[in-house]
Amino acid sequence: MRALILLLDGCGVGELPDAAKYSDEGSSTIPNIAEAYKELKLPTLQSLGLGNIADIKHIAPSPSSLASYGKLREISPGKDSITGHWELMGSILDKPFPVFLEGVPDEMIKRFEKAINRKVLGGYPCSGTVIIEQLGEEHLKTGYPIVYTSADSVFQIACHKDVVPLQELYRM
Repeated sequence: MRALILLLDGCGVGELPDAAKYSDEGSSTIPNIAEAYKELKLPTLQSLGLGNIADIKHIAPSPSSLASYGKLREISPGKDSITGHWELMGSILDKPFPVFLEGVPDEMIKRFEKAINRKVLGGYPCSGTVIIEQLGEEHLKTGYPIVYTSADSVFQIACHKDVVPLQELYRM
């Protein structure tokens, strides 16, 4: 038997019961995009059953879906993608990963800068698009990587591929 797991990270179809704990009330990425973008068409996902698990404008239910489908809710505590990925593969966590609500700790920034032999920009909690908007020009001028967290447990690095080559970014 073979299984293909199609995971679209960040493409949720409804908030979880603990959404208020993480200021995620109203989160429902695909239905919210469909509400705002009147031309949304997702024929492949629709044929796989997306319209059968949530009420999504422009995405009708599929009476003869080409796949098994479902909507999952984590058992593990926490908010980040890593927790969900681990759980999807069978690892249930007892406690959430530590989160960076106040940004990346100074000690971690210093250790990272020492390891990559250059300074970094950012270090505070922010969405990826916003921090690139805020620090992108400075990154282009200095070559300093942008580091940030989305107020979760993930230490994220953003660099322009013409400034920091992809292989160098992978080494970071």
